[in-house]
Amino acid sequence: MPLTKSSDKKSTVDLNKNASNDAPKAEARSPHRLPTTPKPSVATELGALLDGPHAAFRDELRTFLNDPELFPKSHLPMAEQREHTFNNLAKVRDFGGFTHGLRRANGGAGKPNLSTFTLEGLAWVDGSLAIKSGVQWGLWGGALDQLGTERHIEWVKKAASLELPGCFAMTERGHGSDVQSLETTATYDPETQEFVVNTPSDTAVKNYIGNAAKDGRAAVVFTQLITPESDGRSHGVHAIIVPIRDEEGNELPGVTLGDHGHKGGLVGVDNGTLRFDNVRVPRENLLNRFADVDENGKYSSPIESKNSRFFTMLGTLIRGRIGVSGAAGAATEASLDIAIRYANRRRQFEGATGAEKRLIEHRQHRRRLLIPLARTYALHLLYNQILERYQEQNDQHEAGTWSVTEPTEEQKFASREMESLAAAIKAAQTQHATRTIQECREACGGAGYMSENRLTTYRADSDVFSTFEGDNTVLIQMVGKNLLTAYGREMNDMSPWDTVKYAATTATDVVKRRYGFTTRLQGLVDRVNPSEASLFDATYQAKLIDDRAQSVLFSLVRRIQPARKADKVQAAAIVDQCQDHLIAAGWARVDTLLVQAMIEAEERLEEGSLARQVFEQLRHLFVFDTLVQHAGWYQEHNLIPAGRIKAARAAINDLVDSLAPWSVVLVDAFGVPAEAHNIPMLNEAGVDPLHK
Repeated sequence: MPLTKSSDKKSTVDLNKNASNDAPKAEARSPHRLPTTPKPSVATELGALLDGPHAAFRDELRTFLNDPELFPKSHLPMAEQREHTFNNLAKVRDFGGFTHGLRRANGGAGKPNLSTFTLEGLAWVDGSLAIKSGVQWGLWGGALDQLGTERHIEWVKKAASLELPGCFAMTERGHGSDVQSLETTATYDPETQEFVVNTPSDTAVKNYIGNAAKDGRAAVVFTQLITPESDGRSHGVHAIIVPIRDEEGNELPGVTLGDHGHKGGLVGVDNGTLRFDNVRVPRENLLNRFADVDENGKYSSPIESKNSRFFTMLGTLIRGRIGVSGAAGAATEASLDIAIRYANRRRQFEGATGAEKRLIEHRQHRRRLLIPLARTYALHLLYNQILERYQEQNDQHEAGTWSVTEPTEEQKFASREMESLAAAIKAAQTQHATRTIQECREACGGAGYMSENRLTTYRADSDVFSTFEGDNTVLIQMVGKNLLTAYGREMNDMSPWDTVKYAATTATDVVKRRYGFTTRLQGLVDRVNPSEASLFDATYQAKLIDDRAQSVLFSLVRRIQPARKADKVQAAAIVDQCQDHLIAAGWARVDTLLVQAMIEAEERLEEGSLARQVFEQLRHLFVFDTLVQHAGWYQEHNLIPAGRIKAARAAINDLVDSLAPWSVVLVDAFGVPAEAHNIPMLNEAGVDPLHK
C-alpha cells in the first residue's frame, strides 16, 4: 500500500514498477508522499499541538532549562554529582514551577499540571535533578500538602522553600507494591501524647528512599497505625512526619540511616535506607486529612471503610505516577532529538552514486527511529489528556465541589478511572522509554556510547522508571482489573473474591460497555463498515484497535468464569492462571487510548494544512505498526485478512520514506532545549554543515 507521490495522483502500482506480482493492492484514500523539502513552520504548529493550552508556561520553562549548569556532570565522582544536583535544587526552587502545584490553602496555585510539566522539563535536562526535585516537592512536599491539614502548613512552607529537605518513606525491603502490608508501626502513647515509630524486623527497613543517604532532614513515614483502643491491631496504613537528622546532618536518636551508594543511574540522587528504633514524635505529626487520633488515643476518620480510606489516601498521591510518565517521555524525546539529528548528519556507506549516504537515507535506520517517534507523539498527547483530566478533578477539590471524604458514587468511579489512567500512562511511557532510548543509543553507534553525548545517561537515568512509582507489571494489571470493574459502580468496596464473582456474572455488560472513547468518536466507530473502509480511515483504525481491546477483555472474563463456583483458594489459582490475559487486556486498553488521543489531536489542526498532512502520516505509522505487531491475533480472529496485513507492512516502509525529510522538524516540535543537543558528536568536524 505504498503512498502516492506528492506531485501526482498515480496509483501505488505505478510507483512500484519493479515490485513482484504479489505486491499488495493499493488502498483507497492512500495519502500522497510529503514534499521532500520540509517547512520549519510545521514544527511550530505541531509544537503548539503538543504543548496544548500551556504553551506560555512551557516556553518559560524551556528558557529556564537552557542553562548548561543544569545538565549533569557525569564525569564527577558520586559525591560531587550529588552535590551538583543538590545545588541546582535552589535554581529549581527559584523558578517556582513546583510551588504552583501546592493547594491554595498551603500557599500554592492548585495547579499540579504545572508542577508536573516542570518535572517533565527537568528530565529533558538531567534525570537526577528531575527526580531529586520530584522527591523534594512532589513526594515529601506533596505528601505534606495532600495528606496534612492546617496544622502542617509550616512543614509545607519549609519543604517548598527548601529550608527542610525531606524524604518519602513508603517502600520497605519486604514490601514494595503491596503497600497495605507494610510492617513499620506507629503506636500511640496517650501518657506522653506521642507516636512511637518502630521498625520491627529487617524486612521493614525503608529502602531506596530518595534524600535519605545525605540531604534529608525529615521523612513522611508510612506506617501501620496502632492505638490503645485497637488492641494491637492496625487501623491501616497512615503517614506520619519523623525528623531524621539534626541541623548539622547527624542522625537523630533511634534513627539509623544507610546509603545505597552508586546506582545504575540517577547518580546525583542520594538514595538510602531508614530504620527506626522506637522513635517518639508528637501526636500532631500524624498527617490527619483522612484520619486523626485525639489526645486520649481515640481514633476517628470520616471514611468508615479501611480499604476506602487507604485508596483515598493513595489516590491523592497519583500525580507522582503521572509525573514519572512525563519524565520518561521527556527522556525519550531528548534521545530521539539527538539520534535523529545525528542520522541527518552522519554519513556512512557509499550509495549507487559513489557518495556516502546519510544514515537517514537507509530505510532500516528510518524505521528504527521514526516508528518509535510516532508512538512518542501518541504517548505525549495521551499524557496531556490524562494530566488535564487530573487537573479538572483537582479543580473540583479546590472549589469544594468534590469532597474527598464523602465523594458521590460518580466521583468514586471517576477516581478509580483516574488511578487506572495514571497506571496506564506510567507503564506505557516508561516501557517505551526503555526500548526507544536503547534504540537511539545503538542508532548512533560508538558515538552514542560516549557519556559526553548524553544518550547513555538518559538510558541509565530512565531505566528505574519502569519499577518505581509502581512496577509496570503490577500497574498494567491494575488497568486490566479496572476494565473488569469499570461499570460495576457498586464494586468499589468489594474484595478481590467478590470482584471475580461480579465480573463473571456480568460479562456481557462489561464487554458491551465501551470504555475510553468519547461519545462522538464512539458513534463514528460504530458506523464503520469494514468491507468498505480503508485502512487509512481514522475511524476504521480506531475500530480495529478497539475491537481487539473488547475481544481480549471478553475472552478474559470467560476465562475467569469458573471461579464463580470455586472456593477462595481455587478462585485465586484461576485468577493467577489468567494473569497473562489480564496484562494483555491492559495493554490493549492502552492502544485504544493512544489511537483516540491521536485522532482527537489531529482534528485540532487545520484541515488540508501541511502540518495536518504530516501528523496524519504519523498517525498512520503508529496504527499500522500496532496492527502489524498483533497481526497474528487479527488473522486468528478474521478481522484483517493476510493481504491487508501485508499492505500495512508495505505502508510502514512508505510512511517512513515520506516522513524522513521531515524528521528534524518532527523533533523540533518537542521543543527540547537546544543545550540538550549541544554535544560533541553533533558539533564535531566532518559533520555535514548542510544538515545542522
